[in-house]
Amino acid sequence: MLQINFPVHNFRIKKEKNRHTIFDEVRRRWVALTPEEWVRQNFLQYLIQVKNYPASLISVEKIIRVGDLSKRYDIVVYKNNLPWLIVECKESNTPLDVKVIEQVIRYNMALAIKYFVITNGNESFCYEISGDSFRELAALPQLQ
Repeated sequence: MLQINFPVHNFRIKKEKNRHTIFDEVRRRWVALTPEEWVRQNFLQYLIQVKNYPASLISVEKIIRVGDLSKRYDIVVYKNNLPWLIVECKESNTPLDVKVIEQVIRYNMALAIKYFVITNGNESFCYEISGDSFRELAALPQLQ
């Protein structure tokens, strides 16, 4: 399991029409503040502030084709203009089980990434993909 201390960040949150929204600095727009979005926004700040991944290389919630289905990933980090790392975010009470890993592996069919992360904000795991197998890492890879 990764040891992640989310950085302190002054999130912009507002209430409109009886729902809370948060400003996503990567997408540059207001989005509904759901429990999963809270995890996603904190993990984005970890990538940017702690891991020093440039925000310009991060993509959030884009649609991809997986076979005949349209799916939406949470976070993808690019390296050399190619998808390099995917992060699947779940709300804090969702267990990070085999179903979550299988979801990311399906996304990998369309993206061909080297690394993937699953997180619910309380627990986070990072894996390196090599051929048909993957192995758990103790830390996120450096983007160099």
